[in-house]
Amino acid sequence: MLRETDNNIGHFEGYASVFNVVDRGNDLISPGAFKRSLLDRGTQGIKFLWQHDPREPVGILDEIYEDARGLYVRGRLILDVGRAKEAYQLLNAGALDGLSIGFHTLKSKQRSDGVRLLTEVDLWEISLVTFPMNELARISHFKTDLIPDFNFAVDKTAFVAGLRHLTALMAPPACNGASGYSLKKDL
Repeated sequence: MLRETDNNIGHFEGYASVFNVVDRGNDLISPGAFKRSLLDRGTQGIKFLWQHDPREPVGILDEIYEDARGLYVRGRLILDVGRAKEAYQLLNAGALDGLSIGFHTLKSKQRSDGVRLLTEVDLWEISLVTFPMNELARISHFKTDLIPDFNFAVDKTAFVAGLRHLTALMAPPACNGASGYSLKKDL
């Protein structure tokens, strides 16, 4: 059983798309390509999925916006969902950190080098993925403070004795000179 140590467990942020990068599909997304979609749908209208599977939402997107670098996202996994719990473990282990976008192309043009330049897209989902099409689309920060939920009693006498022992081990040695001092106190 896992429990949260604070309210930010499973929160993440990163870039779901980075502008002016040719991806594995030979697409390049231009700055401003998401603007209309973000205005029309809003953050709540864009879903956060596992590997682009519409049957597997794993979290909520709290913030999405374009900046000079790309499409920034901030969100959170819903840890009561089985797949989100698995995603948490994979993110925590560093086995997964890719982000990818699901969209409909609204405006594009083909460049002479064969790259498809996307100037307007209808964004409908962002997914946590193993292999992002855009290599730079990654989660950059992830909150991982889950701790095991142990239910055990503490022997207070043994605990205090252990603290006293540690304190004695860490104390500086007593001085024997004129300025002598001792950390011993008569009780």
